[in-house]
Amino acid sequence: MRRLALALDGLEDVLSGLLAFLASAMVLLVFAVVVLRYGFGLGSVALQELAQHLHAAIFLLAASIALRCGRHVRVDLFYGRLAERAQRKLDAFANLAVVLPFAVFAFLVSLDYVSASFAIREASREPGGLPALWLVKGLIPAFALLLGLRALTEGLRALASLRR
Repeated sequence: MRRLALALDGLEDVLSGLLAFLASAMVLLVFAVVVLRYGFGLGSVALQELAQHLHAAIFLLAASIALRCGRHVRVDLFYGRLAERAQRKLDAFANLAVVLPFAVFAFLVSLDYVSASFAIREASREPGGLPALWLVKGLIPAFALLLGLRALTEGLRALASLRR
């Protein structure tokens, strides 16, 4: 299990750098869309969709990293007041009984949806839109897999810390 955790950490470290680049690119792209639209009266469906696709990729691929770094949604009002041992118990329960089953469910449910999109090489419905919507949808099972592996890793780490 330790090897899996180290491999996942390494993958997420590489993803973090890629996502930082994508986030910067998205900000510049949105700025360009606004300048083109309001400064020059020009619009581009492809550029707008590209910004949306970058946003989707960032959100989907960063979920497991947020869980690893403790930046996920949590009710800190209560969590922060708990003793450290109680926090570890809650972390183990939340990761193994809530996040992991959700990730498995999301993975299984997304398979037909994504495979149908891949089969028809789904593209944008908008004139002038991007041709590869199926690639973005392909990130959904990747999101679920990464999140599930991270939840398993963090849940087991929390359980191991309770044994010390």
